[in-house]
Amino acid sequence: MSLAKYHDKVKENDTVILYLGYDNMHAIKIKKGSVFQTRYGALRHNDIIGTTYGSRVHCPKGYLYILYPTPELWTSNLPHRTQILYTTDISVVSFQLDLKPGAVVVESGTGSASLSHSIIRSILPDGHLYTFEFHKERAQKAEEEFKDHGLSDYVTVTHKDVCQFGFDLEDVADAVFLDLPVPWDAIPSAKKALKKQGGRICSFSPCIEQVQKSCTCFAELGFEEISTKECLVRNFDVRTINLPNPEFSRDKTKSQPPKKGSRFDRDDMDAYSEETAENSAQCDIVESSDTKENKTSEVLDTPAWDYIGRKTAANFSFKAGISLGRMPGHTGYLTFATLYPL
Repeated sequence: MSLAKYHDKVKENDTVILYLGYDNMHAIKIKKGSVFQTRYGALRHNDIIGTTYGSRVHCPKGYLYILYPTPELWTSNLPHRTQILYTTDISVVSFQLDLKPGAVVVESGTGSASLSHSIIRSILPDGHLYTFEFHKERAQKAEEEFKDHGLSDYVTVTHKDVCQFGFDLEDVADAVFLDLPVPWDAIPSAKKALKKQGGRICSFSPCIEQVQKSCTCFAELGFEEISTKECLVRNFDVRTINLPNPEFSRDKTKSQPPKKGSRFDRDDMDAYSEETAENSAQCDIVESSDTKENKTSEVLDTPAWDYIGRKTAANFSFKAGISLGRMPGHTGYLTFATLYPL
């Protein structure tokens, strides 16, 4: 298979994404005679071969979808060898580095190759990625994945510690990405790797102290437009809120609560109780205790609006976004800088 060239039928040795839900996906390699166990039961690879990507495949206890792998889906399902960049940060990097077809990019370190797949997709078909990894086993594994995904023609993997030995590249890159513990040691070599007409550079750092040292190094080496960004995802649960239309009359015929057994749900009854209780609490009647009881009773019988069930179309409806209680927080800082030609 190839992430660079799409085909619509599942073949043997393809890497496919099994989609059981937005939070339940698996990446598997198709092999004749193999069986993969899912929460819906056994899935035989022979039943998948020849099916169209995007198709629904039935299992003994349910069904799933067979998806063609994209860089985004691969990021969500890849085997983790290191901490990775996710789609949120990757989108910012791709935009800020101005990645486009034909661009040449230098990356260090490769890690689990999450960002690498997205970079290659952005620079196809004429671009090239030079990626460096100081850990030999991780470099070899990444090279195998690129070959398995049909991307080996667009990437060169090198096992090397660029912080100590540099990139050994000069005047080749349109953009450089650094994901290193001490990026300021590699920035001088990264500057040489950029083309003489200039380019963009990005450094990913989890700590603000690393950002400060990197910015100082960028400024000393003549980089301009230095900026640091943090990109966070904030999810909102969008709901439709229904409220009863205001009715300012005192007509008791329009003020009766839902009768027991009528087609109103428990929320309607609770809403009516809360509304009448609130109305009574707002009445400040400075009279004798007998008069106060009578007035309060009158108020309870005549709320200030005509109650209508929450699910009725006659209600006033609007959309509201409610933030989730727990959401992913800080991942890292992205520091960008531009090198202009002299």
